[in-house]
Amino acid sequence: MECVSSKLCRTLLYIFVAPFLLCVISADKDYYKLLGLSKDASNRDIRQAFKKLALTMHPDKNPNDQSSHEKFLKINRAYEVLKDEDLRKKYDKYGEKGLQDSFQGGRYESWSFYRYDFGIYDDDLEIITLDRGDFDAAVDSGELWFVNFYFPRCSHCHDLAPMWREFAKEMDGVLKIGAVNCGDNNRLCHSKGVSSYPSLYMFKAGMNAQKYFGDRSKESLMKFAIQFVHGKVMELWHGNIRTEMEKSQVSGVGWVLTFCTDSGDCLGSQTRQKLAGMLEDLVHVGWVDCSTQAELCTSLNVETSFTAYFPPGVSLRQRDGTLAIMSLDAREIYREVMQHLPDLEALTWDTFSEKLAYHRWLLSFTFAHKDQASGEYKKLKPLLREVHVRVGRVDCLAEAQLCKSLYIHKPSIAVFRGIDDFEVYHGKYLLYNIVAFAKESVRSHITTLRPENFPHNDKEPWLVDFFVPWCPPCRALLPELRKASIWLFGQLKFGTLDCTMHDTVCTMYNIQAYPTTVIFNQSKTHHYEGHHSASSILEFIEDMVNPVVEDLTPDSFQQLVLQRQPNETWALDFFAPWCGPCQALLPEWRRLARLVLGLVRVGTVDCQRYHSFCQGQNVRVYPELRIFPQEALRPEFYQSYNGWHRDAHSLRAWALGFLPRVSVDLSPEDFRTQVLQGQEHWVLDFYAPWCGPCQHFAPEFEFLAQLVKGTVRAGKLDCQAYEQTCQAAGIRAYPTVRFYPYLDTTKRDQGGEHINSRDASTIAAILSQRLQALSPQLQGRTKLKDEL
Repeated sequence: MECVSSKLCRTLLYIFVAPFLLCVISADKDYYKLLGLSKDASNRDIRQAFKKLALTMHPDKNPNDQSSHEKFLKINRAYEVLKDEDLRKKYDKYGEKGLQDSFQGGRYESWSFYRYDFGIYDDDLEIITLDRGDFDAAVDSGELWFVNFYFPRCSHCHDLAPMWREFAKEMDGVLKIGAVNCGDNNRLCHSKGVSSYPSLYMFKAGMNAQKYFGDRSKESLMKFAIQFVHGKVMELWHGNIRTEMEKSQVSGVGWVLTFCTDSGDCLGSQTRQKLAGMLEDLVHVGWVDCSTQAELCTSLNVETSFTAYFPPGVSLRQRDGTLAIMSLDAREIYREVMQHLPDLEALTWDTFSEKLAYHRWLLSFTFAHKDQASGEYKKLKPLLREVHVRVGRVDCLAEAQLCKSLYIHKPSIAVFRGIDDFEVYHGKYLLYNIVAFAKESVRSHITTLRPENFPHNDKEPWLVDFFVPWCPPCRALLPELRKASIWLFGQLKFGTLDCTMHDTVCTMYNIQAYPTTVIFNQSKTHHYEGHHSASSILEFIEDMVNPVVEDLTPDSFQQLVLQRQPNETWALDFFAPWCGPCQALLPEWRRLARLVLGLVRVGTVDCQRYHSFCQGQNVRVYPELRIFPQEALRPEFYQSYNGWHRDAHSLRAWALGFLPRVSVDLSPEDFRTQVLQGQEHWVLDFYAPWCGPCQHFAPEFEFLAQLVKGTVRAGKLDCQAYEQTCQAAGIRAYPTVRFYPYLDTTKRDQGGEHINSRDASTIAAILSQRLQALSPQLQGRTKLKDEL
């Protein structure tokens, strides 16, 4: 489907442009409002909101309401769009116009599906539902994950669900329990080798995924899981206790010790193992068996079983400064110990510059005396040790001047690679997401910009991402920018600007949609339009440095297209910047230009800027793709592209179809006299008309013929019509590509040199390398002939 241009559409576009969207849709079609959601809703929020509405609005539950079908279609379409990361990006930026070329919808399930099969684990607090957008960040965080890959209609998956919930509650805190709905994440499940449901896998960074094959009882699941919990429980006795306490004092790591006597309660072995997993790298877990170490226990004044946390350096005899633990529950003990551990290192105005001068830091900026930074964030230190990132905190109530200078006005997390080089985190405040951010950020080169360091007139080129933190497509783009900053390090600087914080700067550059990405190259600016991926950004930068698509004006259209040379062919894209399908086409159009470079000139015309001109050219839909062929009877003659596929390779086949044919059909006589006995280099396509791969390769071979024109001649030989010739050449499969170089003598090998590729660019490169290798040999023979 096309974006249709009309006076009404354009009028509405300019009247109703909102601060955060390029296209705004009417209230009854606002997908977020239909589901009762805010624009920063998570995937879990979206699923839960839709399920709640589905159970009450489904036509099965409203048989007497003739409009129930249409009402349900609306909320179902809203759900289908918002749950998909790519569709949501398009919708947030362009409204429904951005979906016209990529999403149709119109189908939904029965009421019972939404009641019993939809999002099995969405309501379970201990089970984290993972999607393709956050799966890798989770399993690569350093934490231990046990993940259930399930399919909504799988009866075995439903049978497992109650036991999986019990298991998750039992192991809460020891490891992360996850679930992946393979109905919604088929590509993710396929990439992990999931072929049956339910499939249970254990994941941890640096470890190959381990599949569980045992029975599905809670005891068997726990036995399997506990073997991956690396936290060690040490039994202390008179031979090692002094040494271990001394190590503790040096390392600064305390102990949770349980003393077991004949009276009172001590922690059981399973509870001790759970604690060791929960407190791994933060606190040592150990126990003393007083029935075998009576003398040791007496010397320590132990008369009954007890458990306590001993900070490093605290005497086991005196017990002053210890935390007595009354609970036998691993989770309760964990919470008590975590609260008792020292807070993250505090940085102040006086120490900030000194601390950041020599180390990379992840800092938590707080606005309260007690918050999450004093709890779970303490686990960040061991998780980030391998990437040499220190973890600290800044109390913004006490250090208001410091936080104000960094434009930190709310609880935030940021990675500092230096005093002024830092990146603020915008994402879910879950431990594994923060760890993933920190590991990416210290390797990348993205700077959080403020008015004082914004590159208005910087001599070096900058890519600046204007965004707002509540925008999901903005948050999804940030990891891609980090990748691109690594690839383009030294060529381009990267920065992000929060438009909720610095609206004056955003207004200065007329930023009306988020995310908006702009390349500043001294006095010139270039707006990035394309897919929000690192590879697409890289392609855009390459095109900016060496542009292959020409931006035409009415005047240059007249000079370059209508007055083109007889041997020139032009492909033009008439587009509107607000049109979603136009934006989706742009990166493919740039790829097309690179593919046909030197054969077809490729351009664009902005029909929002040159509206009257486009109307005069009878452009009625966007994007409108036209080819202006060479040697046309009239210069204004063109052919429009009517194909369904708009990828670069489909467009290339269309464009090259208008070029004069370069390859030639050969007969057996031609093969003998021109190829074998001639004085030219030849590349041949041996084919059969009935062969499907041959038909698919035909336009690719013609493209090859265009690429090597003037250096190597291209010929085609029909092996159905000339079977004996092909057999004599040793052809056993179709299509077969052979190279017949001219070596200053008659070619005796009828088979030539086999080329194992069906890609025109690859074959052209192989031919070029082969000719370079032959050049000294040919020059030597020519010299010898001249001497004779």
